[in-house]
Order: sequence, then structure tokens, then C-alpha cells
Amino acid sequence: MPDLRETINHRAFVVGYPITHSRSPLIHGYWLKTLDIAGSYERIEVAPEGFASFITDLKSGALGFCGGNVTIPHKEAAFRYADEADNLTVELGAANTLWLEDGRLKATNTDGIGFLANLDDRHPGWDGGKKAVVLGAGGASRAIVQALRERAFAEIHVVNRTVDRAEELVHRFGSRIHAHPLAACNEVMRGADLFVNTTSLGMGGADAPLLAFDGLAPSAVVTDIVYVPLMTPFLEQAQRLGLATVDGLGMLLHQAVPGFEKWFGIRPVVDRTLRDLIIADMEVRA
Repeated sequence: MPDLRETINHRAFVVGYPITHSRSPLIHGYWLKTLDIAGSYERIEVAPEGFASFITDLKSGALGFCGGNVTIPHKEAAFRYADEADNLTVELGAANTLWLEDGRLKATNTDGIGFLANLDDRHPGWDGGKKAVVLGAGGASRAIVQALRERAFAEIHVVNRTVDRAEELVHRFGSRIHAHPLAACNEVMRGADLFVNTTSLGMGGADAPLLAFDGLAPSAVVTDIVYVPLMTPFLEQAQRLGLATVDGLGMLLHQAVPGFEKWFGIRPVVDRTLRDLIIADMEVRA
């Protein structure tokens, strides 16, 4: 087996604006250390008006990076500036992972992968149902609706305060998607097998509305992409009724796996030690 300390010496990044909140360096730094890889992963703050220049310098090799992650507000721009993207990323119109290959900047989006892998890991068999309800129609909702469609859910109901935003997802992802105003949420939840919160409701301990989780199927799973706090108000409501719940931290961890493999040549594992490391950081920087 080759000595990775000698054969791999790559630099990767996460770029956003602002970027100080990102926990990606902690995740990738953990894998670099445990796998004994001589690489680096660093935060870079770039304002929207400077992002085109950043991409130009990345493509030219002037920055010395092999690739990196892209977060808010640059995901759509990253997709536009990439030389090549896979089909799912083209459909999303947004990229969160970039890498240089054969002189070209390639792009993908791993948010949906992270969402699915988290549920597969924390509650195997969660995708045996047919009806899903997705609260919210923002950027995070796109990847999740796409992922649920790929897992063959027959009905995916998107509920949003502004129904026009939900209808955009219908046009983007097809006839299995249905758009509803927020007032219809409790009715739409009746008999659903999966409920996903993709909004910021409940983040940082903020209040969240009471929803009719008692109308879900008895075997339903409730998950939330918010992970600070781990037990969000929506998860608490569902748990009190005895429903299965999955927190959103695993989505953050699992979406990082494909990028690390692209940049550093080894597929890392999301383990309990990494999860505990991030939870400890959340308690310090909540």
C-alpha cells in the first residue's frame, strides 16, 4: 500500500460569504488526521462581487487548490462557472463541490447524497413509504426534493409560505411534486410517511409552529435539516408522539464524503467520533 503522506499533498477549501460559521474544516481536518494524509482544507471568504475572479484563479492553478466546497451565497454561481457538471447538478442549477480534472473545473452537488445517507444510516428502511411532505421551498429544498424523487416516492408535497416558490419545484422536478400554501400543511401531512423540515424554523432555539404530526402514518419518519439544536422543536413534537426522528447533523457529515474522496483519493467514513467532535464544537459555538 502506498504511503499517503508522500503520494498525496493536496489543498482544498470551502468558500462562502460569510464563512466563519462553517464546520467543514473541522470535518475534513478530522479525516486528514485520522487517515494520515498530508493535505489541507481551509476557509476562504469571498464576497459575491469577487467570486468570478476567485474561480478564474482556481482554474488557472494560481491558488494551488485541487478543489473545494462552495456554500451560501455562491452555489448557483459555482454551477454557472464550472466547465462540466453531472446531470443531477444541471437539474438543480447549483453546485457545492468543485474539483480540477484534466484542466477543467468540474462540479457536483452532494446535498441530496448527504440527506439520503443520513437517513439510511440513522433509520434504515425509512424510504419504504410513498408520500413525503417537505416544509420549505428554498435552496436546500431543491436537493431534497430531487433526492426523494430519485428514491421513488410517489407523492412529494412541498409546503411553503409563498406557494409560487413551491410551484417552481413542481416545474423543475415533475408531476410527482405538488405545491401547497403553508395553511394547508396539517391537511397535507395526513397519512404521510416522511416529513422533512428544510426551513430555518427552530434554528438556534427559535420557536416553531405546532404541526399535526399526529396525522402522519404511525410508521412515519420526521427529519430536520436544522442541526443546532440537534433536537429541534419539530423533532420534539414528533418524538412526544412516539414517531421516529432523525436529526440533521448527519446530512452535514455525509455530504462531505464525496468531495474528500475527489480531492484526497480515499473515501472517508462518518463515524461516532466525528459526530461527537462536531457536537462538542456546536456546544461551544452554538
